[in-house]
Amino acid sequence: MSEPAAPPSVRHVEVGPRHAGQRLDNFLLTALKGVPRSRIYRLLRKGEVRVNKGRAKPDTRLKEGDIVRLPPVRTSAPERPLTDPGRFAWLNDRILHEDDSLLVIDKPPGLAVHGGSGVSVGLIEALRALRGEDAGLELAHRLDRDTSGCLIIAKSRDALLGLHRMLKEGDLRKTYLALLVGRWKGGERDVDAALQKGRDVAGEKRVAVSEEGQAARSHFRPRDRYPDATLVEIDLHTGRTHQARVHAAHLGHPIIGDEKYGDRDDNRRYRKLGIRRLFLHALRLSFPHPVTGQYLTVESPLPDDLAQGLDQVRHGA
Repeated sequence: MSEPAAPPSVRHVEVGPRHAGQRLDNFLLTALKGVPRSRIYRLLRKGEVRVNKGRAKPDTRLKEGDIVRLPPVRTSAPERPLTDPGRFAWLNDRILHEDDSLLVIDKPPGLAVHGGSGVSVGLIEALRALRGEDAGLELAHRLDRDTSGCLIIAKSRDALLGLHRMLKEGDLRKTYLALLVGRWKGGERDVDAALQKGRDVAGEKRVAVSEEGQAARSHFRPRDRYPDATLVEIDLHTGRTHQARVHAAHLGHPIIGDEKYGDRDDNRRYRKLGIRRLFLHALRLSFPHPVTGQYLTVESPLPDDLAQGLDQVRHGA
């Protein structure tokens, strides 16, 4: 009979160069892996997390050598798959661009960008297992689990901070390809509608258009029109959670396959044509390199499952 696990205890962690400049809340999401985000913010409010023996706010920027007090909370058990890095070797075939400072990977649908909330291993953990924890890999931004396409991974703190600055200032252009319900009328359209996070009656995360939310701006550009659907490119000028999906639904043209913001009957109809997931693909990234300044444009081809479903829609099957 195995002995019961020892209760968690207070830990004091010294911030290394890899996490210097990182926000405290983001640091805690990694250090307290598996602890819900809401609880992490509660620990911060109560002062149970300390930096150099003092209270700190979620947006506190950590410095190398800072000592962070981590309270005694249970975190996720180490994931067994990380002991077998070879199982993630296929990710090497999905790299669209790589240099000394960053890599852009073609994220497959169904793979979360990081572990947690019931997901044992995400893309970033898989890459770290493949490349080694000392490779310094960090997510520069995020994609929803069901969204495929271009995702940037920073390989250094300087690159990460530069990419975050570009995202904040709008210098990193993100273009998505989406198939919307209904035939689009007119030409290109800007959507400037603030978004607010919340929860639905089942407790699931949900985002809604609200004047009390954070500013969010998207640009919709129709590419192909079909009798009951429209293929569009969406430029996101801000990076709010579920932004493309909520703005599309706000226009009355939800993204096909969107189970949260779309229509169940529409999704069922297009599922018969082979579109069995969210038709949202991170098509293109354009940005000045955060270290060299050279302008980069990286594009991901439309995945086979979406291309085949689109072909069925195109031919009116």
